[in-house]
Order: sequence, then structure tokens, then C-alpha cells
Amino acid sequence: MKALLHTLALIICTISVQAQKTDYNLLIGTYTLPGASEGIYVYDFNTATAAFKANTVEKHVINPSFLTLTPDRQFVYAVNEDGPKSTVSAFSFDAAAGKLSYLNKQPAEGTDPCYLISDEQNVIIANYSSGSIAVYGRDASGALIPAKQVIQHTGSSIDTARQKSAHVHMVKFSPDHKYVLSNDLGEDKIYVYKYNNDAQDTVLVLKDSLSVKAGSGPRHITFSPNGKFAYLIQEMQGDLTVFSYNDGVLKKIQQANIVAKDFKGAVGSADIQISADGRFLYASNRGDANDITIFAIQKDGKLVYKNRVSTKGKGPRAFVIDPSGNWLLVGHQYTNDVVIFKRNKSTGGLTDTGKRIELGAPVCFVFVPKK
Repeated sequence: MKALLHTLALIICTISVQAQKTDYNLLIGTYTLPGASEGIYVYDFNTATAAFKANTVEKHVINPSFLTLTPDRQFVYAVNEDGPKSTVSAFSFDAAAGKLSYLNKQPAEGTDPCYLISDEQNVIIANYSSGSIAVYGRDASGALIPAKQVIQHTGSSIDTARQKSAHVHMVKFSPDHKYVLSNDLGEDKIYVYKYNNDAQDTVLVLKDSLSVKAGSGPRHITFSPNGKFAYLIQEMQGDLTVFSYNDGVLKKIQQANIVAKDFKGAVGSADIQISADGRFLYASNRGDANDITIFAIQKDGKLVYKNRVSTKGKGPRAFVIDPSGNWLLVGHQYTNDVVIFKRNKSTGGLTDTGKRIELGAPVCFVFVPKK
């Protein structure tokens, strides 16, 4: 009898561990104005099958387009794009129930925040329209304290329609967490700030800035898993720049592009992601293309073009590779759905599964393990 009970306990334990490895919360940030979205959505997502089920919605949150999860997975922060009334919101998160609970919000100290990051001490946001960065501390409850630093970018570039002033599009921790990088679409620059996580008012101190191709509009940057290379997607012309990276220093090693040579329509490069094994890079293009370009990453960090696939919708503003690496989810801002692709880990290729999450203006995706 004891042997039987022991065996049953092992089976239950094994099933529990397997469930923990495959069952995730999928948080989706959206645009609520205008549109059908009500706020931040939480879905149950199984990484073995790509099965999903709606769980909860945190309503009455204005345009929570981008989200960030703290390292301890207990708190979520969201930008609220609302012109001069823009804010940043704080939530506690119950991973077992898949439920967000509102804590508080603070003024964005700028206009139209479009990205944010967080760690144990700080939350840092990128304000697009005003071209500024704001840094917030957190109290013991996870609530945001008033901004302790605001950095204003100034400058412009050659596109008189879109680059009359600074437009901060992203903030990103370096792999060693010693720096924060900031892409400025309006200035065609990448700023590198020394990160002083415990400082009271000078959390970010400028180390350097790097100019990129004039009129290219730097948008998002990501690092290789080994931290040796950085990849910058530029919104306005489809440029994709590869850098070597070492201790806050970026050095250009390759210039690529995600746009097909015979493409004649509007370009709107958006998101960029690398597979966890560091073998493949994916970049989305909005405008008239609505596709994802796939590159193989060589040992020297350089890219080799592999393929280009339709995202099966309009406005692939952001996408994500799930924790298993088996699936790639694309959010379409204008056709109001999430398209789920099967990802071939050997070739990097994408195949449409036919599965769709119908959702108003999905923008950002965060996976959180179920407890």
C-alpha cells in the first residue's frame, strides 16, 4: 500500500511539474481608444498545444499599450497613452489566479509613453511625443512614487514631417544591467545611460550617444542571448543594424533591411525578437507589407536572410515568441486579432496554425508562469 501511495505521489508530482512547464498566463496590452478593447487582458495559454482561454480583464485602463513585469513576477506596470494626460499605472499580479489588481498611477511627465521597463527598484518609461524619459521608484507595496528623474531629449533629423523634434521610442536594459539604452526616432540616435539603480535622483547618467542613418528612425533594439551583439530595427525605411556590444559600447558590424527589394508600398518597421537559442531573428513590418522577415544569426552576430511571411492581418505592431519556442504570436492593431504561428526550431520557419485570439488592438505580450 505504501508503495502504491508513493507511486501515486510521484505521478501527481510529475503531472504538476509538467503543468507548471506548459501552463502560463498571457498578458496582453492594448489600445482602448478608439476600439473594442477594455483594458489589459489575461489569458490561460498552454505552450505544448497553443490552446488558450480568456481568464480576466483589468478594465477602465486607458491605452495600456505596453506592459512590463518585475523580476519577482509580482507586479505589472503599464503605460497609458493619452496625450498630455498620459500616465503610468501600477498593478499587483496574482499568477495563480491570473488577476491584476490596480495599485496607483503617476503622471507620465511627458506625452504619449510608448515603452517601459522595470526591475527591483525602478520603473523607466519612454515618452514618444515629448521626447523624454521618466524614472520612478516603487514602494514596498509595488505602487509607484512620483518621478525622481526626467530627462528631456532635444534635436531633430532630416524628415521634416516626422523628425522635427525628439521622439523617444524605447528604453532597454543592457544585458549586464549596467546601462539603459534609449532609441530616439526623432533624432536618429541611440543614447547609452549609466544605470545607478539605487540613486535618488540621478538614476540615469549619460555615457554616450550614437547616430544612425539619417531618416531611418530607430525604434526597438534587442540583444543576443550571449550579450555580445545588439540588433536595431529602424521604423521609417526598414533598416536593421547589427552592432557588437561590450560594456556600453556599440560598434556597427552590418547593415541589413527587412523590406523586399521589389516592395513599393508604405514601410512601417515595428518589432524585433530573437529566439532563446540565439539562432534566429524576426522583424515585423507594418504599413502595406504586414509581414515578418526571418534571419539566421551567424556565430559572428551577422544576419543571413531566410524568409519572409505574411502575418495574416494588418498592423503587426508587436509579436512574441512563447517560452517553449514553439509558437510565435503576432498582434494586429488594425484587424483586432492575435495570429498564432507554429515555429520550426530547426529552420526558424513559421506556419499559420489557423488559431486566432480575437481581441481589440493587441499590442504587447507578457508570459508569466502559472504558480
